[in-house]
Amino acid sequence: MLKELKQLSHSTRLENPYWRYDVDVYEKPNGSTGEYHYVHTPGSVMIVPRLEDGRFVLTKQYRYLNRRISVEFPGGGLPEGAEPLAQAAKELHEETGLQAASLRPIGQFCPFNGVTDEMCHVFLAEGLSVHEIPATPDESEEFEHVVLSESELVACMRSGELFDGMSLAAWQLYCVFR
Repeated sequence: MLKELKQLSHSTRLENPYWRYDVDVYEKPNGSTGEYHYVHTPGSVMIVPRLEDGRFVLTKQYRYLNRRISVEFPGGGLPEGAEPLAQAAKELHEETGLQAASLRPIGQFCPFNGVTDEMCHVFLAEGLSVHEIPATPDESEEFEHVVLSESELVACMRSGELFDGMSLAAWQLYCVFR
């Protein structure tokens, strides 16, 4: 039977508005102690926006760490204390200018098991319409919107234009859900 690893102490080494760098001292399965370094976040949300004609709304944005343009589903961080459903609606509007008549949870996943404790909540957005208030991206964000059929979306994955792991996981959950 697998042992639950016991936390002996906890400290935060660095903190910003988006995540914390934490270090725990813990008891290893063999009884010795070790340090576990990880990123803590309250979580995140991803939205798979599907239009009535079956096409999907995605964003294009420049990803600084990869030094390239990325095609992605809309999504973002989950602030401390925020409800995933409300944050998904907020991110959908912020990144696409859309609102959804239906926003249904289709699953969740850990984006980088072993490095972060983050859980990403994925929603299917349907009944899309333009929000009466224009999209309001964060000051660090700039988006272009793309509307893709399923085959075009898969082609973006094959070509490497869609390389974001969280979008790939959200797509897999959508494929299982449908």
